[in-house]
Amino acid sequence: ARACVVNKPNFERSTGTGIKLLYKRNNNYVGILITRNSSSAHAKKQLQLSIVPNHLIRNVGISAHIDHGKTTLTERVLFYAGRISEIHEVRGKDGVGATMDSMDLERQRGITIRSAATYVDWMNHQINIIDTPGHVDFTIEVERALRVLDGAVLVLCGVGGVQSQTITVHRQLQRYNIPRLAFINKLDRMWADAERVVAQLRSKLR
Repeated sequence: ARACVVNKPNFERSTGTGIKLLYKRNNNYVGILITRNSSSAHAKKQLQLSIVPNHLIRNVGISAHIDHGKTTLTERVLFYAGRISEIHEVRGKDGVGATMDSMDLERQRGITIRSAATYVDWMNHQINIIDTPGHVDFTIEVERALRVLDGAVLVLCGVGGVQSQTITVHRQLQRYNIPRLAFINKLDRMWADAERVVAQLRSKLR
């Protein structure tokens, strides 16, 4: 990793294991993680060792209509990438809640209220994942996250298909020229139809 002078961070974000600091260098951002149990000396050493080169960082957003499974999908990505050791559901009976739902109100209601960021290491790259709200009342949170994305995953329900907020998010992604792919979720539910959803994608999202 390249050396850099550590100044005041441009962005600071709490994660499951500590604080993620983003420093802007040459119009790019370098990520540094400080764990919560770091001593002052250890944290300083970690700052030097955990700098990720700019070309190995990707920011990926997950967007969708409300209740189409964004946070649940993020939970699976974290688990299968080895970032977390067990899967918790958004409204699970264990009362723990999904990893990305940090607010008590989010866990009570089972919805995402504000954008949350985490990361996984995959094929020598650091993938920063931004889980965005799906409710129309929190569209501004999606808009803020779009400014830093390299790509996005548009999640669709296999039953509900393209909904109003799906169209809104699609237009936002178009406005910022963000490459995106569609992920059809909940195909194990009754009345799910992937071909119908694909047809809706082609007719409604142009």
